Amino acid sequence: MAAKRFFDDSDTDPNQPNYKRMRTTPSFASVIKEVVMVKFLDNVSSALEPMLRRVVNEEVESGLKRYSCRTITRSPSLRIKALEPSNLRLTFSKKLSAPIFTGSKIVAGDGHNLQILLVDTSGEGMVPTALPYPIKLEIVVLDGDFLSKQNDQTSWTHEEFNKSIVKERTGRRPLIAGELNFTMRDGVVSVGEIEFTDNSSWIRSGRFRLGAKLVQIGTSETTVRITEAITESFRVKDHRGELYKKHYPPALGDEVWRLEKIGKDGTFHKKLSSNRINTVQDFLKLATVDTPKLRTILGSGMSDKIWDATYKHANTCEKGSKLYMASGANYTLFLSPICQVVRAIVDGQICANRDLTGIQRGYIQNLVKEAYANWSSLEEVDGRVNEPALLTQGETVVDQYPNVLYQQPTMLRSYQLNATLPDASEQLVEYNNDWIVSSSYIWPPADNGGF
Repeated sequence: MAAKRFFDDSDTDPNQPNYKRMRTTPSFASVIKEVVMVKFLDNVSSALEPMLRRVVNEEVESGLKRYSCRTITRSPSLRIKALEPSNLRLTFSKKLSAPIFTGSKIVAGDGHNLQILLVDTSGEGMVPTALPYPIKLEIVVLDGDFLSKQNDQTSWTHEEFNKSIVKERTGRRPLIAGELNFTMRDGVVSVGEIEFTDNSSWIRSGRFRLGAKLVQIGTSETTVRITEAITESFRVKDHRGELYKKHYPPALGDEVWRLEKIGKDGTFHKKLSSNRINTVQDFLKLATVDTPKLRTILGSGMSDKIWDATYKHANTCEKGSKLYMASGANYTLFLSPICQVVRAIVDGQICANRDLTGIQRGYIQNLVKEAYANWSSLEEVDGRVNEPALLTQGETVVDQYPNVLYQQPTMLRSYQLNATLPDASEQLVEYNNDWIVSSSYIWPPADNGGF
């Protein structure tokens, strides 16, 4: 009897006509689950990508640094060059011109372009030197507090210097604009036009410094440390303030509010203007002829300390070479642009100070005041040419007009007159018993105690 065949699915042929395929349809829940999983993986990948990139970059940089250190360590010559001390440093040849305003060219105190020198500090002082190859430099802005807390303000590290560099405020133009990169040859370079675009009020110190640092040496075969140059600290003001800035030194024709302690449209300015004292020259002329009157005009608000500062600033102006001649029936006076007496002749004789009586002194004082009152009618004389023959009495004038020529004197000596000025005593120079006023002092005296 034949054995029964058990049913075995493995033997079933799908191609047989009686075979029925069991097709499974995925459920809605499984589809939603799969979509959520894919979305989750995408979000995780997006979040991890920046972190992974940063980790990879850090590892690569770390590996490069370790490789560079091992390379330098294996090369004794390179290590010696990198660590070799240097006495070379950059320095600005002159101080900056102050005050500094945004949008205005930064120049040296003498009005010329800034100049940077390479110096050697190995000996006493700083000796200008040069390298056999060019070096590239860059101008940067430093915090005004840089080095302010250090006892030694002549030494710093490269890292300290770079940490003190100030960048522009967010959303602003670069803090300094112009020709900031240049090449130094033969140990000297002139800086082109540079200017600030923003004031210094927004940083804690309220002040900036300029710095000059090495960018690249002309040859890659030499590694040398050159200390950076820095200027003194300074404030940068908005260009609107430039309209009201003081002049150093002032000019005779400058408006009187350009002087220290006299503000434009301020109390002192209004008082002076109401008395027709509009320029620095007007101020100095009245200060020479009648100081008490000028002090009265300014009022009690101008203390002695303020007066000294204002007068000292005014007196630094360039007086020029012009002389002003006042003449009458029996006298001729030669006055400087600020009413100083350069020479006085009365009745054909050059006045001798020690021979004058009190009456004669008062007479000459009155002549000077009269000349001041009629200043516009005085005759201008160029101090660089010979004076009229009336003055050639065998004397030589040696004063602030050195090119006024006379015959050489036979004797020269100076003495001090017992008269007091706001900031200096008068000094007269005597030639054969005749007098003139030397270049740095005023006659008649401000307190009317002289002639």
